[in-house]
Amino acid sequence: MRDPRPDDPDLPLGELMDHWPETIPVFLRHRMLCVGCLVNPFHTVMDACAEYGLDEDVFFQEILDAIRAVAPR
Repeated sequence: MRDPRPDDPDLPLGELMDHWPETIPVFLRHRMLCVGCLVNPFHTVMDACAEYGLDEDVFFQEILDAIRAVAPR
């Protein structure tokens, strides 16, 4: 089994947040209810952005920035 990649467009939000918990504040900052949502095992970043009317590229960059901020150097 491969490790998940944050840039995988099919990665469910639940897996994203489980593997990279540092992304959770990004969702909370945007007042998204994805954290703990029963649908997050099925929704992707694209789905969440569509639901909340967010620019997917901008939001995804915030996700990557959060991951990189804690990545070992």
